[in-house]
Amino acid sequence: MKITTQNSTHSTRTLSESYLHGGTSSLLSTLTTLITFPVYKTVFRQQLHSTLVREAVGQLYREGPRKLYRGVVPPLLVKTLHGTLLFGLQDTLVHQLSSVGACLLPPFLLPALAGLGTGVAEALVFTPFERVQNVLQNSGNDRSLPTLRSVLSRLRSKTLAAGFYRALLPILIRNALGNSIYFGLKDPMRSILTEHGVSPGASSFLSGVVNSVVISLPLYPLSVLVANMQAQVGGKAQGAWRSSLTLWHCRQRSLTLLYRGGSLVIFRSCLTWGITTAIYDRLERHMG
Repeated sequence: MKITTQNSTHSTRTLSESYLHGGTSSLLSTLTTLITFPVYKTVFRQQLHSTLVREAVGQLYREGPRKLYRGVVPPLLVKTLHGTLLFGLQDTLVHQLSSVGACLLPPFLLPALAGLGTGVAEALVFTPFERVQNVLQNSGNDRSLPTLRSVLSRLRSKTLAAGFYRALLPILIRNALGNSIYFGLKDPMRSILTEHGVSPGASSFLSGVVNSVVISLPLYPLSVLVANMQAQVGGKAQGAWRSSLTLWHCRQRSLTLLYRGGSLVIFRSCLTWGITTAIYDRLERHMG
């Protein structure tokens, strides 16, 4: 009985530390969010208007420095909460799956499967934040929705599907697949790099970087779809499938136009996830 109690206490402490470490790593990496937010906003304009980089930068320049960081509050709030949920819930689900399906599932599949569940929870919690952020970043809303309060008020007046949870389906697909790939590859990739003589810190950073490339490339069109679905408030609402067809038509059925801004997204994602992964793994090693 004592052994069982001790193991239970250890498991509970380990899981709670995962939430703490996830939040801490994301909090420490918020500096990259501030530094790269202009890059993200440039990409958003490319996703929305299918413009070249210089045209998107020109838009931001004409709007002036005062509006450059309009829309930065939601991602800053989300960052710490996101890391806490992402890493903490992931460890919780892996623990539960290990207990329930130890004889049914190969151990190497557990992180990827838990990542699917984490992605679903992540989408349900953070879709409203992404919706508000995209409305704020769209310069077409500056006059009608000049403040965060006005955006929140307008979205509250609508149904959940048309308001805060607009584009939930593509976000669910994007986050579930992205998290499954990230957690399925993170530790094996880090182990391979460490075995080849790369230091633990560099292995974690490179694992996050490579993961971000693997995830961002195939899933980038979903982010473009989400940005276009969420940027507008009002007007005729279309479902995800109809919106994707409209977007494909507007991009002249060209993958090149659809992937505009993709290189900047991958750069920003590599930097952010490389740092976040390295900090989280370091905290885990230190406590271990």
